[in-house]
Amino acid sequence: MTRMLAALLTTTMAAYPAFADDERIVVGFATGASGFMEAYDKPAQDAAMIRIDEINAAGGLLGKKIEVVSADTKSDRAEGAKAGLSVIDEGADLVVVSCDYDFGAPAALAAEDAGLVSFFLCAESVKAGIQGVGPHSFSASVLAAVQGATMAEWAFKEKKAKTFYRLLDTWTEYNKGICDGFDWMMPKLEAEGAKLVGEDTFKNEDASIAAQISRIKALPQEPDAIMLCTMMPGAVSAIKQIRAAGINAMILNGSGVDGSYWLSAVPDLSNFFTPVQGSIYGDDPNPDVNTFNAVYKKKTGSDPSSQYVYPGYSMIDVWAKAVERAKTTEAGAVVAELEKMKGEPTLFGPRTFTPELHHQNQARYLIVETNKGKPGVVGNWTISEPVPLEAVVK
Repeated sequence: MTRMLAALLTTTMAAYPAFADDERIVVGFATGASGFMEAYDKPAQDAAMIRIDEINAAGGLLGKKIEVVSADTKSDRAEGAKAGLSVIDEGADLVVVSCDYDFGAPAALAAEDAGLVSFFLCAESVKAGIQGVGPHSFSASVLAAVQGATMAEWAFKEKKAKTFYRLLDTWTEYNKGICDGFDWMMPKLEAEGAKLVGEDTFKNEDASIAAQISRIKALPQEPDAIMLCTMMPGAVSAIKQIRAAGINAMILNGSGVDGSYWLSAVPDLSNFFTPVQGSIYGDDPNPDVNTFNAVYKKKTGSDPSSQYVYPGYSMIDVWAKAVERAKTTEAGAVVAELEKMKGEPTLFGPRTFTPELHHQNQARYLIVETNKGKPGVVGNWTISEPVPLEAVVK
């Protein structure tokens, strides 16, 4: 009889999801509140808080107000693991981690070990998800490979660039991802007349890339475009040196250099292009994005610093939708609902998740050109086909 009762209870429990804790729903931020990652994490976290406030003002999630707990990773991997454990101990149902895979992974892995959903605020390496953390981990942003593929195809199709030079900063997985996408796209463009005329590498902390610049200048003809796969802080030095050497080719980069905060270091920079999910410059073609920018400024006292603000808002949006549909914060049920999302509308573009990929491998990007030191939207581009999984896990 006891065995029959136990079996009946097991069957009954399996038929219904484990509903969220009756007392509260908690989002835990294990992010960089100090150190260099603060520049990426804090703006995205501020945007996440705007969405949380909107949800709470509308009655909450599953009828409960979302509570927030936080811990500072100090932009350090070891401290990141501690921060993850800290917010888990405080009852986090969702663990939000840093924008970069390398620095967010320790906290995400702590969440995975605890059987909790984690979201990278804006990491763009495929490892920030199933491939590098586990089945409960997601990123709110778009793969770096999509950025590299987008810029290559856009430059060829729209700007008529024929010759390309690939310059990779080997510091992070994000940088490598940009060039992985570029590498995937180039054979398609070469079939239509494009040509890769050279490639080289450098390190973010390199004070000089004179040798790399010399090799570019030694080419029979200056390339039409340089695919620069890098991020801050080293990006500024690399761009400045390229222009100081008299190389005026288009410079294509990933989203990691979006923002005007650094442009004074390269006065009158022109012919420089980046892909963004939304424009911080007041010229986004979607008026709702410009409205969000105004709300962000009112709540934080400053304009968004870069497009990396936006994924934080989208992350809370899609997670909350999944929780509502699952009627629980239980990780397995929420993951199942997230993986059903196909082109799920968000303020900053549709989101799709699958059991194989918890990232975006295709997206519409706005293209921002910096001309005489002033950035602005000059068009948009969606790559002709999604970047395949085998290319992004290269």
